[in-house]
Amino acid sequence: MTTSDSGTPRAYILSFQCPDRLGVVANYSQLFLQVGAFITEISNYSDPVTATFHLRCVFDDRAMTVSFEEFSERFAELASEMNMRYRLRPADQLPRVLLAVSRYDHCLVALLTKWRSGALPAEIVGVVSNHEDCRSQVEWYGLPYHYLPVTPATKPQQEAQLLALIREQQVDLLVLARYMQILSDDLCRQLEGRAINIHHSFLPGFKGAKPYHQAYDRGVKVIGATAHYVTSDLDEGPIIAQEVKAIDHQVSVEQMIHLGHDTEATALSQAVRLHCEERVQLNGQRTVIL
Repeated sequence: MTTSDSGTPRAYILSFQCPDRLGVVANYSQLFLQVGAFITEISNYSDPVTATFHLRCVFDDRAMTVSFEEFSERFAELASEMNMRYRLRPADQLPRVLLAVSRYDHCLVALLTKWRSGALPAEIVGVVSNHEDCRSQVEWYGLPYHYLPVTPATKPQQEAQLLALIREQQVDLLVLARYMQILSDDLCRQLEGRAINIHHSFLPGFKGAKPYHQAYDRGVKVIGATAHYVTSDLDEGPIIAQEVKAIDHQVSVEQMIHLGHDTEATALSQAVRLHCEERVQLNGQRTVIL
């Protein structure tokens, strides 16, 4: 049995998905019973369209008869037999997150505030930006600020620097907190499932410049924001979280922008939290939230 330094049981998070078939639950449950893994939280979903099974559980080692390393090896064998894609880690081993921002700071500030208060289960390792505007705010939190300016001519070199930083810092998740640069197709592929963006619209919505002005001109009655995984299809990646706000004809463009910033910050913070808690699983172009 392995416990934390305080002597209390150590918790672990397991999430997996696999082809849905008879015996999936029985097989993983039998392994848990054999090694004494004590389940404290569980959520699962069987998708009838894609015929996939999705599961997330939290367990601790209060009654485990083998080490976590041995359990990991035995689960890897089961995963191979059941054709599972899975993630398994100690709950206190937080994902390493790198934030990217340009000039708008509302999403950045929301994430940093939640991280500082302990409400965001992540280890933020730094902030990267193509502008200097947010440096003082980031350094106030004691985080490194990586200034990587970019022009159309230097974009490949700048993205190479960004990727090198991600590898050097062993980053698990890149969060585009209103980072106003389109990532190249190659970088999107390398970061598949490991980069989250916020779109200033309740997708599908108004693309391009001045989305709130477009929305105002069309007289919309609901505005919102969408947090999604980054793909080479701009703003069309699998959706993780969305927020909406009802408005009426009295709301000005400026008020819409302020309300929109609130929904952006909330949706992005929620998406990052869900990802860091291993609750999000890709299921084709969709996501399953457990």
